[in-house]
Amino acid sequence: MTVQVLMVWEDWADTALGLPAYQTAGAAGADICANLPMDQRAAGITLAPMARAVIPTGLRAQIPAGYEMQIRPRSGLALKHGLSLPNTPGTIDSDYRGPLGVALINFGAAPYTVQHGERIAQAVIAPVVQAQFVVVDALTDTARGAGGFGSTGRR
Repeated sequence: MTVQVLMVWEDWADTALGLPAYQTAGAAGADICANLPMDQRAAGITLAPMARAVIPTGLRAQIPAGYEMQIRPRSGLALKHGLSLPNTPGTIDSDYRGPLGVALINFGAAPYTVQHGERIAQAVIAPVVQAQFVVVDALTDTARGAGGFGSTGRR
């Protein structure tokens, strides 16, 4: 199934970087690039260990009603450098029209410099179901019951 996500460039953005793109035919996520303002393009944005920053993409999106854009880390950056998203996955709601930024955190031991044009995250478009929350007197019993974190064992 194909869903259209309408996008506009920020006035300052480097449009030569292109829109988010799927790197393979079976990819679930479209790679998103860092699109830095002119005054930051040469030096990039350096994240010290445990530092966080919102990295601009130069884009705004119109996501169809009934869908969200999930922003997820790139596995290579996570494994090699410890870069991730502090709120993974991040959610862009269908009614948001502001600038798309990617919140990155450096869990690595060394500083990491995000370069202009670097693929920093991936976007997954997913359907959304809104629930109706209802207060009841009791919940049904299950074999697990109230067992929480780690209650099902290690294997």
